[in-house]
Amino acid sequence: DRTKAIFIESLANPGGIFVDIEKIGDIARKHGLPLIVDNTLASPYLVRPIEHGADIVVHSLTKFIGGHGNSIGGAIIDGGTFDWSKSGKYPMLSEPRPEYGGLVLHETFGNFAFAIAARVLGLRDIGPAISPFNAFLILTGLETLPLRMQRHCDNAASVAGWLSNHPKVAWVNYPGLPGDKNNALQKKYSPQGAGAVFTFGLKGGYEAGVKFVEGLELFSHLANVGDTKSLVIHPASTTHRQLSDEQKVKAGAGPDTVRLSIGIEDVNDIVADLEQALGKV
Repeated sequence: DRTKAIFIESLANPGGIFVDIEKIGDIARKHGLPLIVDNTLASPYLVRPIEHGADIVVHSLTKFIGGHGNSIGGAIIDGGTFDWSKSGKYPMLSEPRPEYGGLVLHETFGNFAFAIAARVLGLRDIGPAISPFNAFLILTGLETLPLRMQRHCDNAASVAGWLSNHPKVAWVNYPGLPGDKNNALQKKYSPQGAGAVFTFGLKGGYEAGVKFVEGLELFSHLANVGDTKSLVIHPASTTHRQLSDEQKVKAGAGPDTVRLSIGIEDVNDIVADLEQALGKV
């Protein structure tokens, strides 16, 4: 009874796992809950969650949509498909707002009440407004999203295939590989490509992961994803280092795990950098 929404990623970070949006949407509707989908890693080029049953979609514009890692922003897309008054769980949307003269958002704006609330309440109370220059950078990046995203996906598919055959690599978690357990969902939801963020494991474990990242030259060692340049991180020694070993494994950040965000450089240059770094492990 206390659950207010179901929140998922269309393409989950860090492992590049496609989520079955339609099945989870069925569960959400059965229990009268909105389905909110973070579509950051897929971008609208690969997946359109509202067409698969999502009620609200959110994006970090800093990632693939902006595309260049140079600005901070986010987006909320309200599909207008959820009845915010039916269950009584959302009084901010279904009951009178005294500061707006008794206005009932859902009564006045219908199923788009959530988007309106994000503006009239969110902006008023906490001010999440993108600066004009950041907005300019994001909109400029958006113009090339289809071109960049396809290049990201093509490069990532080539890199994942190459890594899967390398003797120092224990495993590759990339849904575009034919034998991957997530391959069927990738083909269903994102036939244009399997994204550009994925993980793989090194046979040498923790120390190998640290040495590998230190040995890279083309890749940038950053926690960001979705940049035009290729990025790498060893989560166990950086972003997840404060977790216990058990917690790291549960979070998909085991000692051998390396996460890549493949950029749009020439794929031969990307592979060459990976090869020389693996040679140092």
